[in-house]
Amino acid sequence: MLKSPVCTALALILGIASQVKAEDAAGLVRKGAQAYRICAACHSLQPGVHLSGPSLAGLWGKKAGTVSGFGRHTKALSNSGIVWDEDSLNAWLLDPQALVPGTTMKFRGIEKNETRDNLIEFLRQALTENGTAKVVHDGLISKDMADGQIPPSLKEAGSEKQITAIHHCGDAYHVTTAAGAVYPFWETNVRIKIDTSKRGPGQDRPILLRSGMAGDRVSVVFPSLALLQKSLVEKCQG
Repeated sequence: MLKSPVCTALALILGIASQVKAEDAAGLVRKGAQAYRICAACHSLQPGVHLSGPSLAGLWGKKAGTVSGFGRHTKALSNSGIVWDEDSLNAWLLDPQALVPGTTMKFRGIEKNETRDNLIEFLRQALTENGTAKVVHDGLISKDMADGQIPPSLKEAGSEKQITAIHHCGDAYHVTTAAGAVYPFWETNVRIKIDTSKRGPGQDRPILLRSGMAGDRVSVVFPSLALLQKSLVEKCQG
């Protein structure tokens, strides 16, 4: 049976409209992927990779404050009863403090409705199960952006960075490295840290990381609180 010209034309119009709608939606997702860099500053899309904020992997449809392995959720967020979906993410991205008073997330919010809408369309894909692999495969974001700002591994630090002794005296920390160098650092320029992650230092020695234009600002990174308590002493050489 032959189709009437009217039916054929209607089917063609509907098909074109559907294609245009799909292309428009894809365009929103691409714009949202560009906006995602706002989130990548503190979060990773990789499962189990927690940075300043928790991993976002598989977060869509999950209850807020329940990310496994992340121990820094506030009670305010955990007790909020929020489930992450289009509406809750829109409110969160607009003003986290207004949505959850007492949250420690330091984010000024996204004022432009269009930017939030685009970002949410991207997150709708990225935060689903296996969504990370999909958005990377589709070229929406790079693997590096999906990973987030993961600190470099300290496991293979050279002898010039491995600390064999550290003590405090007066207004300085005195650091001895496995390479045999001894450095006095002004105490105000020294940050004492602990990194218990898989990328942290080996279990027997802390690591020395320099920063600042003159290299006079340093971080001393311990693999555990136990080693920090054992190693860091008040001691002035006679």
